[in-house]
Amino acid sequence: MFPGSSERPLGFALAHRALSAGARCEAGHFAVTPFPAVHDAGAPCFSLRIECEGKVIAYSGDTEWNDALAAAARGADLFVCECSSWERPLKGHIDYRTLAPKLAGLGAKRVILTHMNPDMLERRSALAHETASDGMVVIL
Repeated sequence: MFPGSSERPLGFALAHRALSAGARCEAGHFAVTPFPAVHDAGAPCFSLRIECEGKVIAYSGDTEWNDALAAAARGADLFVCECSSWERPLKGHIDYRTLAPKLAGLGAKRVILTHMNPDMLERRSALAHETASDGMVVIL
């Protein structure tokens, strides 16, 4: 996924699986269920619900708020959600004013906001939700 990467040998085995919205895909000791995201990228975009060893992690990816995102995140142990701006709607992204009132109804045990623009980063310390940072390690 970076220049020259396709020409370098990998130090691990890699398998590809096509994902379809709503179709749970099992691989080894984990499962992934993709949910349709609202983000125009020229190919289908998904929010993901990942199940592994009794834990559930939901990841929004880039998306506007939608009912499928709520389904992906509902009851998750961790919901990592993009939150690009404070209140300015951006096509294909979520703003905090839209997201914040919806989070409590999801029942996610922990929420980490990520993919923040400068207006979100400026308000980081005043947010009621945890925010991601470079090099952050999350233990569930």
